[in-house]
Amino acid sequence: MVQRLATPGVYIEEKSAFGNAVVGIPTAVPAFIGYTEFAQREGKSLVQKPTRIRSLTEYHKLFGQGPKTAFAIQPAEGDDFDVVVGDKKIAAKPVKSSRFTFYDSLRMFFANGGSDCYIVSVGQYAKEVSKTVKAPVGKDGKDTGKTVQVTEMVPNPILKKNLEAGITSLIGEEEPTILAIPEAVQLEKGDCYALQQAMLMHCGHQMKNRFAVLDVFEGTKARTYDAQDVITQFREGVGGNNLNYGAAYYPWINASIVQGDEIDYTFFQDQEALKQLLVQEADAISETPKKAAELKEEINKIGAAGTNVEQLNQTLITVSPAFKSLHDSVRKQLNVLAPAAGAAGVMAMVDGQRGVWKAPANVGFMGAIEPTVKLTQEDQEDLNVTVTGKSVNALRTFIGEGTTVWGARTLDGNSRDWRYINVRRTLIFIEQSIKYAAKAYVYEPNTANTWILIRGMINSFLNDLWKQGGLVGLNPADAYQVDLGLGTTMTQEDVLDGIMRITVKVAVSRPAEFIVLTFQQKMQEN
Repeated sequence: MVQRLATPGVYIEEKSAFGNAVVGIPTAVPAFIGYTEFAQREGKSLVQKPTRIRSLTEYHKLFGQGPKTAFAIQPAEGDDFDVVVGDKKIAAKPVKSSRFTFYDSLRMFFANGGSDCYIVSVGQYAKEVSKTVKAPVGKDGKDTGKTVQVTEMVPNPILKKNLEAGITSLIGEEEPTILAIPEAVQLEKGDCYALQQAMLMHCGHQMKNRFAVLDVFEGTKARTYDAQDVITQFREGVGGNNLNYGAAYYPWINASIVQGDEIDYTFFQDQEALKQLLVQEADAISETPKKAAELKEEINKIGAAGTNVEQLNQTLITVSPAFKSLHDSVRKQLNVLAPAAGAAGVMAMVDGQRGVWKAPANVGFMGAIEPTVKLTQEDQEDLNVTVTGKSVNALRTFIGEGTTVWGARTLDGNSRDWRYINVRRTLIFIEQSIKYAAKAYVYEPNTANTWILIRGMINSFLNDLWKQGGLVGLNPADAYQVDLGLGTTMTQEDVLDGIMRITVKVAVSRPAEFIVLTFQQKMQEN
């Protein structure tokens, strides 16, 4: 702007030496959708409201702790048992309606290098329900015939419609770059696949700026290579649209996320059944009646008012082999987790340490003891390359290396352009970074001067990316090309209509083999 020189004096006019720059967007900001203990900030509900957090500590303040999964003690058959008391085989099995895995999956994300992320709570673990019951008997021991109202906490069901609503709530958020729904695999099979299709639709059609990470339904099962094979069913169920915007991981893992001191006898739904089982064991293992009486005295404290739960739980682990076996079984079952959230953490770690253009593979999977299924080389080959093109990334264990992410392919495995996760995510990074930088020129005239500024800005950004190793080529010309101008990307009619078209070609996987990105922006009309 020309200064008005109205009086004698010294005037200073500062001029910018450099134009605008393309600033790379954050690439590893996942959005997790699921059920939480509560969801509120300063008394206001956060249900279905995407909320950014940086740590588990912040999560605990806004969304609470993990769930207390209810387990049933039931008779077992064959080899599927946890303990034998008398002549009965007993097993602890989770009550499906209370199996929420969101919190433990999020812990696995942070264990694998994750940091900033968005949380979308779609509801609480349980709701308060009132019911009418008979009043206690009178002092004379007779039924009074009266009733009283009592309340109890009943687990909320995991519903597809709630999780889908969580996806919809993310449409207004630009920052998330990865989408994961750990509890999708807790739905019925058909609902799980429908939700995963919705995730791919959201990422690849509605937003086009984020990447879906999927789990295989019933991914604890080994492959059978028939119609009931879990991978075959997954490939059929996930559909055929927007596949280059998603990746899947198999098998699930036996983790070490849930620790033994997080579990106690209150996890067992029927505490009377637990007491009866332990009393029966006390009679069998005690050397004297006095010893049996001492054990029963401790056992009868289960469910009693004023009992120190932590102290009694430790006592039961020490004195009761049956309880210790059940306790260990509960811990192992709670640690069977689907891997997608951990894979999102691996992506975040690789992005931060090496760059989004590096494959998130051949990386240790933290918090994992071992995969639930040991894969062979033949299994790996079928997961990697198949006629349908729907590649599934394997988690494998190697001697001296532990559990490793052994694959970095999208579900669009037959595409020469989009078969690799790092290629798809790098292109999202480039597209969105240039898109936001170009917005600064929306109200500039659609003339040669503007084109020169924008072309220089994009060239500088891509040159820096090439120097870091994000683009492939012996020289910049082999790695990228930016076209912008009249007669190359625009016609005279485009210019008059205020439409600026930019063509960016980048070589992400092989030099001089360009993937073409085309940008179109409405400018000030001349």
